[in-house]
Amino acid sequence: MGEKPAFKDLFSSAAASYSQYRPGYPPEVFAYLASLCPERARAWDCGCGSGQASLGLAEHFDEVAATDPSAKQIAKATPHPKVVYSVGAAEASGLPAGTVDLIAAAQAAHWFAFDAFYAEVRRVAKPGAVIALISYHRMRIGPEIDRVCERFHRQTLAPYWPPERAHVDANYETIPFPFAEIAAPPFALRAIWPLAHVLGYIGTWSAVGLCRQQSGVDPLIALEEELRPLWGDPAAAREISWPINMRVAPVFGATGR
Repeated sequence: MGEKPAFKDLFSSAAASYSQYRPGYPPEVFAYLASLCPERARAWDCGCGSGQASLGLAEHFDEVAATDPSAKQIAKATPHPKVVYSVGAAEASGLPAGTVDLIAAAQAAHWFAFDAFYAEVRRVAKPGAVIALISYHRMRIGPEIDRVCERFHRQTLAPYWPPERAHVDANYETIPFPFAEIAAPPFALRAIWPLAHVLGYIGTWSAVGLCRQQSGVDPLIALEEELRPLWGDPAAAREISWPINMRVAPVFGATGR
């Protein structure tokens, strides 16, 4: 079940913005995941984008194999001496069998062909390896701003969201996960941004790109007009948070074989 067609390249055109505007993950997420792994020789950051999670994993593993099907995303990835970036699919990593201690997919797994991906996970995993599917929900800034952004997400962009995005809105609970799951502690991404950075981040959403492409209209123009009076000084930075959802399990647990 869960097979999908070939790679939907929804982010290559926004690779520079993705690298600039996407939030980083808190270090404690990767410390927690590393604590579950008996060995820490290699982590695989699958669907790495421009490396937001790869850099956090590099603090805990000898090597991070970071793959993404978008060559433009890989070209914008942040270099690190312990991270090896390459163009590759979730379902065919090119990694040697039995060499990976942690398989992590951060805000990416909803795009995968699940059965083929899980077969690749089992192929590359070492005994004791852990799999972690990480996602984050919509940002929280303040009640009035949140209401505007929620309406923008649910109404303005409704015709443009790819169906896979529904897994993110469901906190990844709808993704099939044939492993003996571990209850992960709560985490959140946090940032302090001015209005321009918030709009830049929203501009990286797949539905915004499709809206621009299909309608010829940039929906951020009207959104900015609505947000400006609520924000106040647009240069003033506000605190932002995104709740993190994780599906975590040993690859070869009771139901993972």
